[in-house]
Amino acid sequence: MSRLTSQPWSALEGLGPVVSDALARVLSGDPAERVLDRTLRAHRDLSRDGRQALKEAVFNVGLWRRRLGFLLDSPDAPPSQLLFALLHGLAGVPALDAASWAGLPAPVPLRTEAPPSLALRASLPDWLADHFFRELGPEAEAFCAHLNVPGPITLRVNPARISREALAARLASEGVTTRPGSWSPLALQVDGPRPNLYGLASLREGLFEVQDEGSQLLGLLVEARPGETVLDLCAGAGGKTLQLGAAMNDSGRLLAYDPDAERLDRLQQRASRAGLTRVQVLRTPPSAGLNADRVLADAPCSELGSLRRGPDLRFRLTPDSLSRYTAVQRDILARAGDVVRPGGRVVYATCTVNRAENQDVVADFLRSRPDFRVVTPGAGWLPDACLRDGFLFVTPHRHGTDGFFAAVLERSAEG
Repeated sequence: MSRLTSQPWSALEGLGPVVSDALARVLSGDPAERVLDRTLRAHRDLSRDGRQALKEAVFNVGLWRRRLGFLLDSPDAPPSQLLFALLHGLAGVPALDAASWAGLPAPVPLRTEAPPSLALRASLPDWLADHFFRELGPEAEAFCAHLNVPGPITLRVNPARISREALAARLASEGVTTRPGSWSPLALQVDGPRPNLYGLASLREGLFEVQDEGSQLLGLLVEARPGETVLDLCAGAGGKTLQLGAAMNDSGRLLAYDPDAERLDRLQQRASRAGLTRVQVLRTPPSAGLNADRVLADAPCSELGSLRRGPDLRFRLTPDSLSRYTAVQRDILARAGDVVRPGGRVVYATCTVNRAENQDVVADFLRSRPDFRVVTPGAGWLPDACLRDGFLFVTPHRHGTDGFFAAVLERSAEG
């Protein structure tokens, strides 16, 4: 809530209709990022404070809609009233000012009692709040509170080009202040306002990538080594592929597969920028004869661990999200087990908080593949604080990262 009190809300004066129109589209299901981008493009004459206030209004009403509806005693309140409830009820703006800036003729009454449920306090769908309580028990309140705070901007140094300390100095010379991450030796967190990272020469030179610190831990758990054959089985646009390539000193054989061809094209461009020459993009799934030393399977999932990255993501999910991906996840893990050599390693990972997609998928795999065993992730270097029940498990409220799960599975040498 302290973030809300420090925004330039007075810059909303006269913008009530603009904000209400944008909010109506977000509340009807349009992605908030897209709505905001279009709105700002249509009003290029806004001041810096006006742009900031508009952004915060759209994102925070989109995020806090359930709690705001509770304050108004109306879950279907119009956008202007929701904005008033945000300004007066959560940000502490005086009622008359809040009404004026929201485009209302007068203040409207708000409840004063605390919301009675986790879903209303944290502004979540009921089914999702119930799910987090089942998964996290007494920690659910803190976890959900941290989903309502924007995640930090975290960078991953490219050690093939520069050290973390030298990158921090270089960024400082470009006007970006950073501090070391808490868990990954490759991480730098940006301090202060969000900079235009894509305008920096250091990014164009391939010195760093933007990557959550929890995501960096997944790549580190692979423990890829120079000269090995390493497969990124769900490469996407390749953030972790680049991390693996740097760990391999751009040697050996680094393979990347993803069913989305466009994302693989972007991966090739990023690899060139990072100075990696050994990345081989696979256009068809790898076959069992690959005999990879290490496989990373960062599987598609319900993405509950990254809900703080978008104010409306939680409201675009449905209860079937909890089981939608499990069959695909089992297939991906089975393929990873088929292509890794005897004595090799598979890292199965998701960015969700859901036993059905995490522990249960791993347990099913182990029942069908007795030649694999779970080993402690990051033995010798990963702090115990990042472990739960023998798996990697990091969360926003405990670690400041997005939520990630990972299991490290090793195949017996006789396999």
